[in-house]
Amino acid sequence: MDVLNLMSRSPLDPAAYEIEPRAEMLQIRRGGTVAFDGGLVTIGHDQAGFAFDNEGPAHRVWLEPFALAADLVTNGDWIAFIQDGGYSRSDLWLSDGWATVKAEGWAAPLYWRFEDGDWTVMGLTGRTPVDPAAPVRHISFYEADAYARWAGKRLPSEAEWEHAAASSPDAFSNLAGEVWQWTSSAYAPYPGFQPTPGTAAEYNGKFMANQMVLRGGSFATPPSHDRITYRNFFYPQQRWAFMGLRLAEDRTVARDADADDAQTTAFRKDMIEGLSRAQKAVPPKWFYDADGSRLFEDITVLPEYYPTRQEMALLRDRAAELTADFGPDAVLVEFGSGASEKTRILLDAAVDLGAYVPLDISESALTDAAIRVRADYPKLRVQPVLGDFEHLAPLPDDLPSGRRIGFFPGSTIGNLQPDEAEAFLAEARRMLGEGALFILGVDLVKDPAILVAAYDDSQGVTAAFNRNVLIRANTELDADFDVDAFVHRAVWNPDASRMEMHLQAMAPTTARIGDRTFRFMTGETIHTESSRKFTPESIQTMAAAAGWTVVRIDTSPAPSVALAVLRA
Repeated sequence: MDVLNLMSRSPLDPAAYEIEPRAEMLQIRRGGTVAFDGGLVTIGHDQAGFAFDNEGPAHRVWLEPFALAADLVTNGDWIAFIQDGGYSRSDLWLSDGWATVKAEGWAAPLYWRFEDGDWTVMGLTGRTPVDPAAPVRHISFYEADAYARWAGKRLPSEAEWEHAAASSPDAFSNLAGEVWQWTSSAYAPYPGFQPTPGTAAEYNGKFMANQMVLRGGSFATPPSHDRITYRNFFYPQQRWAFMGLRLAEDRTVARDADADDAQTTAFRKDMIEGLSRAQKAVPPKWFYDADGSRLFEDITVLPEYYPTRQEMALLRDRAAELTADFGPDAVLVEFGSGASEKTRILLDAAVDLGAYVPLDISESALTDAAIRVRADYPKLRVQPVLGDFEHLAPLPDDLPSGRRIGFFPGSTIGNLQPDEAEAFLAEARRMLGEGALFILGVDLVKDPAILVAAYDDSQGVTAAFNRNVLIRANTELDADFDVDAFVHRAVWNPDASRMEMHLQAMAPTTARIGDRTFRFMTGETIHTESSRKFTPESIQTMAAAAGWTVVRIDTSPAPSVALAVLRA
């Protein structure tokens, strides 16, 4: 850490190593969160083996139910925070933190630099492009706290972190050996703390003021410090060490099945019906709980995953033409809105838009997106609708009277079976009414090698996204899937012109959902997603079957995606 800090002062961006020195490789993401019931737990060193005096004595702490993210926050996550104005929004920051941002001119983590449209970072191997899949480093407590607030989460207390690490160490990736992880706990003595006699007493006790605790350990941490009880501490504005974060959230104890809300009931029904088929399957809409939505945002910035990048570029290039026929007081209805990032391109171009109606199945993603859009477009009416785009309800009666515009980007239409896609487009036409426009994003047929790589990335993010549906079932349906018994598979099906994602059982296993038991043989799969790829001809055929007329099709450079404009 000290060496890197010194190197960063040089305008030459020197490198100390060709390859970053580390004992172990970065672990792949697991996805989701790990839940804990809380209660009375014991933390702190118990006198067995060496520890520093600030690690003890062992004592009891009461914890409310909580959940801790299985993975560290990534550079890609942090870039989204920056792009959403994270360093310019005072509402996200503690008062002292905001004062530090303004005084120091912070706009990104330490050692980051924005050059020629891309972020670079100074490390032990010199200045290199920021890897969006790698855990973020060199952030202060103030930044970690602001990010957590932006994400709708919080930092864990050190007691929560230690209890989680002691109870379920295998449930997490990079629990230690990557970055020190900020907690919400002030550095203070444990009950009954006594400093080590002699000169060592000068080390820990006298620093127990105005500092915050970090847990875990970085890739540069000596093995002798690799203990779950180890308490590192820094001032909240410091960020030169290898510091990152892992998010936490409060957890409500699961309710009985009789108390299920409508969405949970539908999830349970789809899981049981899908797993009862000869080819077990789960509808892909159930990917998108809060963790699944966040993982998908991670996927969109991966180098292999071209669809989001290409579609965003195409939207920017054609935004004026796409919005030219909206007319005054138009209502933009986005189906499966997610984080609403692509929508902003249309919102910027359609200056006289009357209202924006995001529709999504994930309540957390919908709420977060609506809050951010309202903050950035204060004059625009934002009317979020929680729901399933496969079962559309009528639009609110009091919306502006302008033309209705449907927006369905991301080639999500490809996740539906051909008959389902036609049914959705027909239902959307009825919802939006005569004269409506519909902007449809589709992925086009291309080299299967490019497609497979996009759905089976080298960092394992898509695999974590796929397995998260089982984690969600365990959490929301009280199922008992052995998530580690399943691996991610991505295959090209040329006959159906689609990519397929499966979860394949690596050994015989069983899973319960309520009173139903499902058995899996070795090699058996759960088909979790199909992503159909289109040609201009197949777009025309699908649209016509649903009662739409194709007005135009715009295609991006290779690897190509397309935006089709339909008229009712």
